[in-house]
Amino acid sequence: MYLDHAATSPLRPEARAAMADGFAIWANPSSPHAEGRKAKAALEDARERVKRALAWEGEAIFTSGASEALAIALGRAKADRRIVSAVEHDAVFRAAPGAEAVPMRDGAVDTGALDAALAGQGRPLVAIQQLNPETGTLVLQQGSAAERLRQAGGLVLADCAQSAGKIALPECDMAVVSAHKLGGPVGVGALLVRDFAMLEPVGGHERGYRAGTENLPAIMGFAAALEMAGDWRTDAAQREAFAAAFRAVRVAPGEEQAPHILALAHPAMSAQALLIRLDAMGFAVSAGSACSSGTLKKSRVLDAFGVADEIAARTIRVSLGWSTTAEELERFVAAWTSLCQ
Repeated sequence: MYLDHAATSPLRPEARAAMADGFAIWANPSSPHAEGRKAKAALEDARERVKRALAWEGEAIFTSGASEALAIALGRAKADRRIVSAVEHDAVFRAAPGAEAVPMRDGAVDTGALDAALAGQGRPLVAIQQLNPETGTLVLQQGSAAERLRQAGGLVLADCAQSAGKIALPECDMAVVSAHKLGGPVGVGALLVRDFAMLEPVGGHERGYRAGTENLPAIMGFAAALEMAGDWRTDAAQREAFAAAFRAVRVAPGEEQAPHILALAHPAMSAQALLIRLDAMGFAVSAGSACSSGTLKKSRVLDAFGVADEIAARTIRVSLGWSTTAEELERFVAAWTSLCQ
């Protein structure tokens, strides 16, 4: 029973079928001949479908995934300095070494510290994730930090890898999307940009904002998966009920959490022991993000959220996706209950 969708989600059959169609269109979309034009038409059709599915009215640059999209945005935005929240994904810190990290307070960005950072010299680019991948906390909410940043003349970069297709995109200048978090193929994503003028071009493909030939089959699979993003095997009420069943043990910094990502703290058992026991019982879950769950160190994110060491050491992550069934949720509740007796 797979409950680790925040790491990656199974490929939707619609995405698989779209990829098969894409493999039949084998030409380079940049080639001027008839086959190239056919591939170009399919590429642009997929681009418009992605934008429409996300209700995005700006531009879309296809990338190899969220990490590359973050690297483009943080590396080439026309801004003088970078500010990030302390709970951003490691890919943000790799793409913006030396960025000023703003601490968290009560599950949200500390507005006092953010105002102090924004008061510095030069135009800032501020990266804040919409949904935290380890706790399910909604960090960048509608009308929260975005207006404050806009008044300061800054650009807002929203990491929406965990939320796109599940929650409406926040108000922002740029947004990062990943296909494999929502049932699309691994190795494709997008950087949504309100205006190309916000970025320094590099030449090459994607209107000159990314090097490398586009992965047309994956892009077509991405578009198909996004169009099916609202089609889950559980309904909203079932997911909400599942989250409510763990209210007493959920590690939930902040006021709002999404129901499809839960950080759960066992009363006594360590996270590593929990993973072993649950794996033996047939459940695939994780401890923290997939990038760090193989280590025994305390999660940097939980630390930034102010979660006590003894709680963090007993915390695992359970994440739902399109293929999760109501029966799987019921069986997990029963398994957790048995481990707490």
